[in-house]
Amino acid sequence: MSRFSAAVLTCAIAFGVAAGSAQTPASGPYKILKTARVGGDGGFDYIYADVDGRRLYIPRGGTRAVPATATTPEVVATPGRITVFNLDTLAPVGEIPDTGGNGVAVDPKSGHGFSSSSPVSMFDTKTLTVIKKIDVGTARPDGILFDSFNDRVYVFSHPTKNAVVIDSKDGAVVGTIDLGGVPEQAVADGKGTMWAVMQDAQGSITAVDVKTMKATAHYPFGDIGGCNGLALDAKNHVLFAACAISGNPPVQPPKPTMVIMSAVDGKILTTLPLAGGSDGAAFNPDTMEAFSTHGNGTLTVVKEKSPTSFEVEQDLQTMNGARTITFDSKTNHILTMSIERGPATPPPPGGGRGTPGTPVPGSFTILVVGK
Repeated sequence: MSRFSAAVLTCAIAFGVAAGSAQTPASGPYKILKTARVGGDGGFDYIYADVDGRRLYIPRGGTRAVPATATTPEVVATPGRITVFNLDTLAPVGEIPDTGGNGVAVDPKSGHGFSSSSPVSMFDTKTLTVIKKIDVGTARPDGILFDSFNDRVYVFSHPTKNAVVIDSKDGAVVGTIDLGGVPEQAVADGKGTMWAVMQDAQGSITAVDVKTMKATAHYPFGDIGGCNGLALDAKNHVLFAACAISGNPPVQPPKPTMVIMSAVDGKILTTLPLAGGSDGAAFNPDTMEAFSTHGNGTLTVVKEKSPTSFEVEQDLQTMNGARTITFDSKTNHILTMSIERGPATPPPPGGGRGTPGTPVPGSFTILVVGK
């Protein structure tokens, strides 16, 4: 998931706990139920739970070959691929080679999966084989969403500020939607409306009529921005936007914030502190709770007490770097992922920031969170 400002969001990750945890409870009903150290090389972004198919999809980026030196061993090139796990046991199921990308979406009816990559890879979820490659032009796919309302996949692109719309039955590109901003996560109500959160410095949500493929409204957040996560309470028409910064110009340290908004008219109902800079959000209609995961290794749980009353229920420590999220509605479990790193380098003389620590080989880990 690319960033609108790496420096600002690094600050949000570094200072998020200090900004939010003083006002929020550290203990609560959620805990880490399971960790699976599954390993594997390459970068990662979105994590996706196919609830019907009981599979977990994680795209992994490719790595370049690096020759050995007098002090370091050779690094063998690793191609991009989508890694697939059993959603219940986290046991490896297989890989889809020559794919990669940032995220995955699955149409459970057709059994077709799609990667947010360029080109988009359409694959068979049973055989884990690529069916076709889909040209998306100048788009640079990032977020991705399947909407059962009309069996379409929406692939969101930062530089073109739009969504490419794909028919999930045959992989045909049926159009694009101008979103008027830099799109990140999106949600749909299954009844013809989709909402996408904008990552711009001054954040907003764009509402879309998926029948006409047109934006119908833009709901601004004012001086709150850097928004990467979006969740929906479809029954009560409430949106939860997880944002990394607030203040104009951005205050230091940043104040990660969840903006809770009416999906009907864009009225902001309230804002609540988050424990870190978010990269994803989810909502559980069974427990009436929204979740936001953060790069500083925290997860914030927001309780919807009523359609107009909300509170932070818990800030849970997870794993440093566990910044994206998926929700398994069958088990009510949250899943996230990260890698272990060695010590970070110290800041350079004269100021600035050090670089992140070197990834520990084989340390890629999936975490399951629940009550």
